[in-house]
Amino acid sequence: MSGQPAGNAELLRTTLAAAADEGRAALVGYLPAGFPTVDGGIQACTALLEGGCDIVEVGLPHSDPVLDGPVIQTADDIALRGGVRIADVLRTVRETHAATGAPVLCMTYWNPVDRYGAERFAAELAAAGGAGCILPDLPVEESDGWRKAAEQHGLATVFVVAPSSKDARLARITEAGSGFVYAASLMGVTGTRESVGREAAELVRRTRATTRLPVCVGLGVSTPGQAAEVAAFADGVIVGSAFVKRLLDAGDDLAAGLADVRTLAGELAAGVRVRG
Repeated sequence: MSGQPAGNAELLRTTLAAAADEGRAALVGYLPAGFPTVDGGIQACTALLEGGCDIVEVGLPHSDPVLDGPVIQTADDIALRGGVRIADVLRTVRETHAATGAPVLCMTYWNPVDRYGAERFAAELAAAGGAGCILPDLPVEESDGWRKAAEQHGLATVFVVAPSSKDARLARITEAGSGFVYAASLMGVTGTRESVGREAAELVRRTRATTRLPVCVGLGVSTPGQAAEVAAFADGVIVGSAFVKRLLDAGDDLAAGLADVRTLAGELAAGVRVRG
């Protein structure tokens, strides 16, 4: 590698800053790689960005996604049965970023990265144009090796905070992270909810007291109204299960699924522009 980092952490920073300058929250979409197929997943991630998402997270499917609800677990199972590999995740990042110019992150549990090699994964994610990595189950105390590799390759490291996190713990997590902070708006696993709840606003307030990083809220948003509710107090709104469900509901009709997620992205993008 040359001396310059190849990753797009700076693109992530400027994209979030641009949304803030517009007086709105950023819209962050999530889909697992390899779902419904590798090619279909690339088309779907691209559709999210074309429809109105500012940023996309590409999930690395896992056989035991302990933090994910049944919708994402179903999609992960489909991807794993299709034989998805880390190379396919990196290809999804590469082709989605190349098609849109938008920031694309990888969201993954730590074990696959550890097995692959943290330095190797960071280098290859950066070379693919990735902006960073969200590692929900990597303890901050064990993250030094990864963070050093990520920083060297121009990648953000995004950690997850939850309402159960004590204030001192929040400060430790946000000090170690970069790019943004992922605030889990409800305790438990991801999935669409009827109401996002006041708990999320309190978590954002507590998190902001410890950091100047943007705080993006996930785990529950599925409608434009919920997106507007969260956009009133957060810097970003993360949506995953709702997009996955549209693709699942479309079954074998990929074209219909792509149209549905593109439409939903547009509706949610309108939602994040309704603040207060």
